[in-house]
Amino acid sequence: MADLAGVSSGSGTEVAGRVADVLLAFTDEPGSLGVSEIARRLDLSKAVVHRILQALSARGLITTDPETRAYRLGPAAAALGARALRDSDLRDAAMPVIRELQSRTGETTTVSALVGDGRVYLDQVESRQEIKMTVEVGRRFPLHAGSSGQCILAFLPERLQAEIIASGLEALTPHTIVDESRLPIVLAEIRATGHAFSQGERQPGAASIAAPVFGFDGAVVGAISVCGPVPRVDEAAGLSYAPLVREAADRVSRALGWSGGLPEDRRMTEVRV
Repeated sequence: MADLAGVSSGSGTEVAGRVADVLLAFTDEPGSLGVSEIARRLDLSKAVVHRILQALSARGLITTDPETRAYRLGPAAAALGARALRDSDLRDAAMPVIRELQSRTGETTTVSALVGDGRVYLDQVESRQEIKMTVEVGRRFPLHAGSSGQCILAFLPERLQAEIIASGLEALTPHTIVDESRLPIVLAEIRATGHAFSQGERQPGAASIAAPVFGFDGAVVGAISVCGPVPRVDEAAGLSYAPLVREAADRVSRALGWSGGLPEDRRMTEVRV
């Protein structure tokens, strides 16, 4: 396994600092980074950066893009982020709200967080019905598939939306939206209504309705959803749940410091998320 020997002739603290700086460089942009770009940003030699990247890659924190040979965050980094988010203010603010939402709807309720160009479920309150939906907490999902991801994607800055859509829309099920011309239309509808509804787009047989959660600065940070089997969570049920889900997401947003409702003037601006 790669190690950090020879990364620097300085102290262990200096080496650790350089490794941290390289890893944190990937939080500045949603895409991949090359050795030269990282070296330029951090004023390090390419040899040092390459050695650090090899060590991070060996531990799953960094991975290589097979087409460009550039580097991006790996699954271990996503797992660390998910663990941190699970203990985050978003989860703390959401849990009492989604417990109440589950009681009012009878279906499973969830809270998701934006992680890079995807999302993870932070937690859920399961339905008490025998046939119900459950989600995999901590696993990363793409934003284009399912209501929670779509309502986050709808309120991301336009540049990030375009990059995510252009990166390819994987078909998780036969109903996943993979048409790059159709998805922006769906996202516009979500921005207009303040919620998203999907059936079988992320998981066969599952339906959900979700609304976005915003941080103190108006940037979208996650989503609240109600999900259940398609026969129960049909379009009529989705319409009846929509006001409850929007209200729940608004309560969580306000708990995080946002007080402006849907941030109309912020949702398509170039903010860093």
